[in-house]
Amino acid sequence: MDELEEFRRYRERMNARILSVGDLGLKRFFALDSRAYEKGALDVKTKELLGLVASTVLRCNDCITYHVIRCVQEGVSEEEFFEALNIALVVGGSITIPHLRRAVDIFDKCKKKQRKGQFFKL
Repeated sequence: MDELEEFRRYRERMNARILSVGDLGLKRFFALDSRAYEKGALDVKTKELLGLVASTVLRCNDCITYHVIRCVQEGVSEEEFFEALNIALVVGGSITIPHLRRAVDIFDKCKKKQRKGQFFKL
């Protein structure tokens, strides 16, 4: 199983486990998080790029992976992707460079799977 599929399965399994306890606060936050990325005044692609920038600045590798996958699903071009990462670097500073590397690695893996018709939905 490749890294992207492993991430998808882990995320799916753990989200189900967390939501299975029935805690209303957890359920509300998960719903709020999902709704924040729906189309509104900003389109979904822009919101995913914003999520990628925020995740990079906050240095959350799981969040970076998630938003890179979503960016590819939303049709973000390589130029748009790198422009967003430039914003993350300017805001977050050099400490974000290892996370930029991860984002680019995940982006390349997603694009490769997409070209082969093996890309999945989260």
